[in-house]
Amino acid sequence: MDDLLKNFKIEVPKGIFIKDPESSNLGKRIIKHSIVLISELGFEQFTFKKLGQAINSNESSIYRYFESKHHLLMYLNSWYWIWIEYQLVIETFALRNAEEKLKKSVQIVTRTIEEDANFKHINEITLNKIIINESAKAYLTSDVDNENKEGLFMPFKRVVKRFSNIILEYNNTYKYPLSLANTVINGALNQYFFQEHFKTITNCNDTYSVTKFYTNLTLNTLKYGQ
Repeated sequence: MDDLLKNFKIEVPKGIFIKDPESSNLGKRIIKHSIVLISELGFEQFTFKKLGQAINSNESSIYRYFESKHHLLMYLNSWYWIWIEYQLVIETFALRNAEEKLKKSVQIVTRTIEEDANFKHINEITLNKIIINESAKAYLTSDVDNENKEGLFMPFKRVVKRFSNIILEYNNTYKYPLSLANTVINGALNQYFFQEHFKTITNCNDTYSVTKFYTNLTLNTLKYGQ
């Protein structure tokens, strides 16, 4: 298992980038510092010029890797969901009890993120904050259908489909596994946002976690839903 973790490589859809940032030290610095800057400034205020200043490189060098900051955000989104999918695979493959597997899957897609030492240039905790606050901006655009046809959102869609299959293992008669899967995944991001910014409209807090809420919701939906 340790060897598998060491050899695992996250491969983002090629259409998102011009040059793979994982292929060079500069590319890895672009990713590392973009996560920091987007978290600090917000996506609207983030620019390649500011990123270039942060990494002591020309703005033009960043354009050799990404066509636009929109594509950079899509890259961060894809990286994150591939990382989540990998956790779903690794942490559930040995589980044979359907309820245990379902609970573990809900935990993986809703839990508070911890930093992963296997990727030293990525701060997963900070990246998770970007996913919570900014990820919708990667697909709420007029180009979403074309980008979807090119497979640029495949990592997120794979997570939803994998989770929906686990839902069906628990209840193979449930009619809405994909809808429930994406509701849990996207809803968890919203709950973390509300927990931080709109505390008065969520029951999730330090005592009653997002994971606990969605575990309760998922199990009750599958037990009593049609």
